[in-house]
Amino acid sequence: MKTLKIEMIHDVVCSWCPIGYANLKQALSNLDVEDEILFLPYELNPEMGAKGESIDAHLSRRYQWNQSTLGDYRENLLAVAKQAGVCIDFSKRSHYYNSNKAHRLIHWCEGYNKQQAMNNLLIDAYFKRGLDISNTQVLLDLAEQLGLDREEGRLALNADDITQQLQLKKQRVLQQEVTSVPAYIFNGSNLITGSNSVEYFEQVIRGLTTNNQPSFDVAS
Repeated sequence: MKTLKIEMIHDVVCSWCPIGYANLKQALSNLDVEDEILFLPYELNPEMGAKGESIDAHLSRRYQWNQSTLGDYRENLLAVAKQAGVCIDFSKRSHYYNSNKAHRLIHWCEGYNKQQAMNNLLIDAYFKRGLDISNTQVLLDLAEQLGLDREEGRLALNADDITQQLQLKKQRVLQQEVTSVPAYIFNGSNLITGSNSVEYFEQVIRGLTTNNQPSFDVAS
């Protein structure tokens, strides 16, 4: 079985990131390709306060969307999410939250080779259950679900060395000149963006695993 190294640039509160992730994983499974996925943080709202902000209020303020536009956006998002097998429950997921601590937790889990498992738990907690993923206790509960030590997790959420390591990852993202997420770096150099279809990802993967050359338009 071939192995493909993928760096996924994402934010934990990005609606399109779990869709892209699900389609990517399905494509890898379809082609029987083993993955080594690492996550690079891209905080959409780094200044978000402790209480978060209503999703509708945030989108209306940021993009000047009216209720009709918000409704159309949500309808399209839910249709694409359903096709990808991703549950987004807006009856529970009502707010955007600061995602810094969640990114720190994923990075800490990388040391235990449980970063993908934590990403999956965060997707379920936030998009399906509407939990506040900026809340320390919520995050530590997720760490315990993976069999990790709660107190070590608490220390990791405030550790200076993790701050420095995350900064290096953010510098990696800046080097790519990414302006939206999700985005993916395949084998260290081939960048594409967007929550693409399973078929598109299959095309990318075939090109990289068959010829060691991308058969796609980068940053598309």
